[in-house]
Amino acid sequence: MDNHSPAQRSKNMQAVKSKGTRIEKILAKALWNVGLRYRKNLASVTGKPDLVFIGKKIAVFCDSEFFHGRNWDTRKFEIKSKREFWFPKIEGNIKRDIHVNQQLVADGWIVLRFWESDIKRNTAKCVETIFEAIEFRKHSTS
Repeated sequence: MDNHSPAQRSKNMQAVKSKGTRIEKILAKALWNVGLRYRKNLASVTGKPDLVFIGKKIAVFCDSEFFHGRNWDTRKFEIKSKREFWFPKIEGNIKRDIHVNQQLVADGWIVLRFWESDIKRNTAKCVETIFEAIEFRKHSTS
């Protein structure tokens, strides 16, 4: 059962951002601080990644654990209300993420997806992973 009224729940859901999220800002700021430059939410790239290194063809996604279904097979049982809405919604997001990954890889992109908790707990490791992908591209194209 939902602890909020339908009006309050609607207001809360309308406040959920699709870009410029807190986790996206945390990672973007950390990358900027180490001198890495990127484009944000580039619509011309399949899936409109949160951060894009266009010249290196690296797409970075910052995924919310709820909306993108982290550990979905076990966590879906935690959803108690509006299951008829949330199950297809989240499962559709998971399928879309897989499709976007496949399309980007087929087009020669490196796709990096980071979970919300990984960005919050270990931003430096996420930055290191991105830096390694950039270094890989530098050496694979020369």
